[in-house]
Amino acid sequence: MEEKKFDVKSIIGFVLIFGILLYIMYQNQPTPEELEAQKIAEQEKVEAEQKANQQNDALVTTPNDYVNTQDLDSTQRAALQNKVGSFAYALTLPLATDKQTTVETDVLALKFNNKGGQLAEVKLRNFVDYDSVPIYMVKDDNSAFNITFGTSDNRTLNTRDLPFQPSVTKSGDNTVVSMRLKVSETAFLEYRYELKPNDYMIDFSIKSQGLSGVFNTSQPIALDWSQKSIRHSKSITYENRYTRLTYMHDDGKVDKLSQNGDDDETIEEVDWLSFRQHFFSSILVAKDNQLDNVTVTSSDLVEDEDIDTLYTKQFVSKVPLAFKGGEINKNLGLYYGPTDSKTLKNYEKGLEESIPFGWGIFGWINKALFIPLFGFLSSFLPYGIAIIVMTILVKILMSFVQYKQFLSQAKMKILKPELDAVREKYKDNKLKAQQETMALQNRAGASPLSGCLPGLMQIPVFYALFMFFPTAFALRQKSFLWADDLSSFDSIYNFPDGFSIPFYGDHVSLFPILAAIAIFFYMKMTTGQQMATQPTQEGMPDMAKMMKYMIYFSPLLMLVFFNNYASGLSLYYFISNLISIGIMLVIKNYIIDEDKVLAKIEVNKTKPKKQNKFQKKMAEMMEQAEQQKQAQQKGKKKK
Repeated sequence: MEEKKFDVKSIIGFVLIFGILLYIMYQNQPTPEELEAQKIAEQEKVEAEQKANQQNDALVTTPNDYVNTQDLDSTQRAALQNKVGSFAYALTLPLATDKQTTVETDVLALKFNNKGGQLAEVKLRNFVDYDSVPIYMVKDDNSAFNITFGTSDNRTLNTRDLPFQPSVTKSGDNTVVSMRLKVSETAFLEYRYELKPNDYMIDFSIKSQGLSGVFNTSQPIALDWSQKSIRHSKSITYENRYTRLTYMHDDGKVDKLSQNGDDDETIEEVDWLSFRQHFFSSILVAKDNQLDNVTVTSSDLVEDEDIDTLYTKQFVSKVPLAFKGGEINKNLGLYYGPTDSKTLKNYEKGLEESIPFGWGIFGWINKALFIPLFGFLSSFLPYGIAIIVMTILVKILMSFVQYKQFLSQAKMKILKPELDAVREKYKDNKLKAQQETMALQNRAGASPLSGCLPGLMQIPVFYALFMFFPTAFALRQKSFLWADDLSSFDSIYNFPDGFSIPFYGDHVSLFPILAAIAIFFYMKMTTGQQMATQPTQEGMPDMAKMMKYMIYFSPLLMLVFFNNYASGLSLYYFISNLISIGIMLVIKNYIIDEDKVLAKIEVNKTKPKKQNKFQKKMAEMMEQAEQQKQAQQKGKKKK
């Protein structure tokens, strides 16, 4: 019994001791205030360790670091501060209800991303594409706009990842969109967009306030702007041909990156930079000072027209920015609108030079003559009729050239029997034959060059119009007869899906067919007559045979090459050749009298003709060549 009592008492004692210990522990547990102080101490210890590790390592943040953090507790906020530095303040601010800020003007509908502060969508309100879809210059992440900069606490940040605080205000009739990336309420980086009524140009500025101690001014800062050009036309290949990165530099010089394939360039003193599409452009304009050391890149995105149907080219630019007193202050312009000469001229920055009117004299003819003339005619005539009237005026202006050419051909035709007799007489002496031929032509005033030289005058006009019609914005979506768009091909038959003829396309255009037929008959009239008068000389190509091939090759080239070109251009060539045929018939039947021409030739033969310096030089060269040939032949005989 005594032993059992001992056991019970021992158990009771242990229970009492354990209970006392629990009571003591409960009484001595830390208060909530003590727990919070302990937590802060641990956090400070962690921060101290992290700062020690940051001294030699630059921090580069990623998009995952930037989230809406207004609901984070103090520990999380401190961790974020450690990660992104001063710009953690921007992440603690409440975001706008919508992730985008929407603004509209008479001509533009814009959406701004609150994250990154850049334009997320640009719609041109007054235009639609070939499929009646609104024209978007920026949409679905086809454009990127970002500033990369360093901070004084050894970080590298990107604006595209950081939240901007939006505000929309009015300044008179203008709408101002301010996007601010804040370090505090009084210190921020601001994108300021000012939109004017009925204006495609947006006044855009990049400014900082109170960030001179935040920026690392020893680290370069740059604006990166890239954009994929959205397809807007029926033929993506044709549109891509006129989509090109163009820029003005060195106070007026205009250059371009490669039309085909990939290309890049570094440019000094840039006035403006144009991501030019066929009929629409995105242009960055330097307003205060030129942009220096700008790097630009162009990449062709169309490898297969059946597969690559969304974008034509990708343009990328890197624009260095400069610090002034530790701050940024850059005034620019952003143009989103039509590649239209009349519209672009309004900004007096030479932006219309981005349109490919042709180089040298060809561009001058377009700008001084054809653009004003067509603008005048189309102001009161339907566009198709305006093309026809302009073609008639051009052909009348150039009719004297055709007269000179036909007159030269008529003289050569009349002289052909005599020329043949001269060649037959001196068939064993080529030099003498050539000299007598030139002398006869000179006396008669029937030199072949008299017909060729006037023909060369047509080349600048021909090429200028070749460049004018594809770039004439006024023709876009203007219909005429069966063509529903004079700036695109006039399809009268589409091949079945998946079927395409190499170099020709997947459709049949009618205007190129008509132009090819007209060219065939015109060349038959002119080249056929030249073939009849063209002599064949030993050792020289058979020109008559070559001309015969050209009669068939030129129309075929027109038929194939122009099948995907603007129907307005094919309409011009069709009407132009019809008029040329008419002029030739009038000249032949009513103006040139071969009997009178022959009588004049006979009179000219009797008049003494002096050789000019060029003719004398040619005669001397021919004589020297003949002497060398004879010497070589004598040397061979001796051997």
